[in-house]
Amino acid sequence: MSYEKVERAKELAIGINQTIKAVEHSFAQEVYVAEDADKRLTNKIALLCKEKGVPVIYVDSMKRLGRACGIDVGAAAAAIKKSS
Repeated sequence: MSYEKVERAKELAIGINQTIKAVEHSFAQEVYVAEDADKRLTNKIALLCKEKGVPVIYVDSMKRLGRACGIDVGAAAAAIKKSS
């Protein structure tokens, strides 16, 4: 999967709320969504990304996505932020 790209990213938005904010403010380059996360939450992000033209990459595990982001808990979503 694409965990390596998340691990190498310079700046991330981690979690549902931070990812939504990054997409809404056009800071997100691409968004990663864990397949095993709550669909009610991830569907909102997927729709917002489609609206804003931000690519969504689905990964299989919240736990692995969290680890790739450098945190000890699972992450339902993360966004790689655009370079300033």
